[in-house]
Amino acid sequence: MAEAPMSCDCFVSLPPGSLDDHVIFGKNSDRPRDEVQEVVHYPAASHPPGATLECTFTRIPQVERTHAVILSKPAWMWGAEMGANDQGVCIGNEAVWTREPLAAGEALLGMDLVRLGLERGGSACAALAVITSLLEQHGQGGQCREDPEPFSYHNTFLLVDRSEAWVLETAGKLWAAQRVSEGVRNISNQLSIGAELTAEHPELRGAARARGCWDGEGQFSFSQAFSPEEPPARMELAKQRYHAGAALLRQHQGRITAEVMMSILRDKPSGICMDSGNFCTTGSMVSVLPRDSSLPCIHFFTATPDPSRSIFKPFVFSDCSTPVLRVVSPRFGPDDPAKTQPRFQSKVDRRHELYKAHQVALGTMETNPVGTDGRPRTWV
Repeated sequence: MAEAPMSCDCFVSLPPGSLDDHVIFGKNSDRPRDEVQEVVHYPAASHPPGATLECTFTRIPQVERTHAVILSKPAWMWGAEMGANDQGVCIGNEAVWTREPLAAGEALLGMDLVRLGLERGGSACAALAVITSLLEQHGQGGQCREDPEPFSYHNTFLLVDRSEAWVLETAGKLWAAQRVSEGVRNISNQLSIGAELTAEHPELRGAARARGCWDGEGQFSFSQAFSPEEPPARMELAKQRYHAGAALLRQHQGRITAEVMMSILRDKPSGICMDSGNFCTTGSMVSVLPRDSSLPCIHFFTATPDPSRSIFKPFVFSDCSTPVLRVVSPRFGPDDPAKTQPRFQSKVDRRHELYKAHQVALGTMETNPVGTDGRPRTWV
């Protein structure tokens, strides 16, 4: 497995960690540098009995009713890196590698599970049940980037709503979950749930004992039992980002707002705002979920790479929400190289209008860093 630097970071602040009576969610999606991330709105929908759903690589049964969602997603796949639904649920995922072997063949991607959790889950806890059920039924696996070179991983998730958050970590079809009811929490590219499990796969401990990861007598720790004995370099580097992210949350404890969360996502010294080799932060999201259900949730997306040089644009669900076509990538139908077999044998231009405009602006800033007023050009 190539040791490409790949990472993501998810954050949540619940009162009293937040300045106001709000839950604040944030995520940076770190992906291949040339991958385009679009922001797409899908309305709530009803589906006929027996309907099926085509995900990125596999087809599964559809449910009767799906929620409206707003997604930040790699343009080539069905699933999403992060997003929200009209019920006030936000989800983001992270890549991890575990002692469980990666499944051969194609199954549900972790990004598919993010979207499915949002479309089918009316709360963070309900979305957790959706994802774990689908994981047990269909498994996880398949190519995770738009390239013929094999690259796959397991997933962790941060699921958030107006009242609580859940950390869900997986190893193959096995999983463990931890409820967070107050304060701050972050996840990165590593297993972080120790002995403080709130819920787990019914066969989790038996599987750990059968694999020799746990003796069945001492305290059970999910991260100790299922973290790889020789973790990839990217997981070791993730520890530094994880601790740096936790430190930034503690630094702002009790004062966290959307603006503070954006500043954390823009932090380059920690590596949270990534710019390394062929990988960078290709999309970012911050959501404000008021505890008061009479107030709307507000979701901010960049739809462009590098949050330190991007503007967070707001989105609010309403009865008249319409697609913003400037942040939607072109479609290529059945000839899309992500759909034809063998996959990823060629590349297509998936850049949307805002992405192209952002590239032009970046070029202007790099060639002309000083504006006509004599002051440095800036994004924020």
